[in-house]
Amino acid sequence: MGAHVKPERVVESLNRGRYAVLAEDPRVYLLGEDLLDPYGGAFKASRGLSTAFPDRVLTTPLSEQGFVGVGAGLALAGDRPIVEIMFGDFIALAFDPILNFATKSVSMYGHRVPMHLALRCPVGGNRAYGATHSQSLQKHFLGIPDLELYELTPFDDGAALLRRLLSLGRPAILFENKEMYGQNVLRHGQVDELFSSEVIDDDWIRVSSSSFTSPCPTLLVTPGGSFARTLAAARRLFLELELECEILVPSRLYPFAPEAIAERVVAAARVFTIEEGTAGGSWGEHVAHLLHQRLWSSLRGPVRTLTSKDSIIPSAPHLERQVLVQTDDIFNAVRGA
Repeated sequence: MGAHVKPERVVESLNRGRYAVLAEDPRVYLLGEDLLDPYGGAFKASRGLSTAFPDRVLTTPLSEQGFVGVGAGLALAGDRPIVEIMFGDFIALAFDPILNFATKSVSMYGHRVPMHLALRCPVGGNRAYGATHSQSLQKHFLGIPDLELYELTPFDDGAALLRRLLSLGRPAILFENKEMYGQNVLRHGQVDELFSSEVIDDDWIRVSSSSFTSPCPTLLVTPGGSFARTLAAARRLFLELELECEILVPSRLYPFAPEAIAERVVAAARVFTIEEGTAGGSWGEHVAHLLHQRLWSSLRGPVRTLTSKDSIIPSAPHLERQVLVQTDDIFNAVRGA
């Protein structure tokens, strides 16, 4: 019998991916707070990298505005920096260099200037980190010209994902839900005994019951950070109510192009978007708007949006669970629709 291969965790995939892109390209730099060994970053995604690449893994002062600006300057000079925000909440401090330097540099000089810049942002709650270390701020970056938004999924290969972000020629933010770091990477195909996955295109993964091939009556559209809770709700809906659900998971959040999923959307009786962020200009509302705008005559009902509550995120775990969208919330929303 062959040796048992331990499944790779998401944080290990990210670490391997960062090592790979640093080894492949001397133009790649890694910047952020507390990255140097032996600490290796707050979530250990940088462990071992400063030892292997001491000249290109740079620990920075506690100034997100400063080191994001440095990253944008490196990109403007032709390098390919990866900039890590320790907690995604702190990206608010870097809003100016993102909005007024990094993204505008792509086009404001009279010709297109490639800006190969990737910003990593650990986001999300359910870890009792409190109001300023648990937010999902994706919606605040929607609609900025020449800024692409991605969200880590458990299906991603860390190396392939970083290569993609660094090849865009436009700044990109990668939102990484912290709950996912300790989970195993999911390979395409069988997810578990009930659900399997398939690649639709570079931006979309489809997850559905393994024995169900026809369009499902209920379609759940959710980024990677909410995928585990959405999958758990879909499992309950199937086992308890015999209700089939199909889950669509995007890799790229913005720009959002509905064409790739239009066929699945118009075939479903009910469509939900699910995200951990709050309502009010949210990603899910943006998706619903575009689907309504382009597919209204073919939709069988309005796209429903499900978000966390309009509240700060408490530190107490039982109160935090009441604020953030949970498996029960998804289950009840679909059951009651």
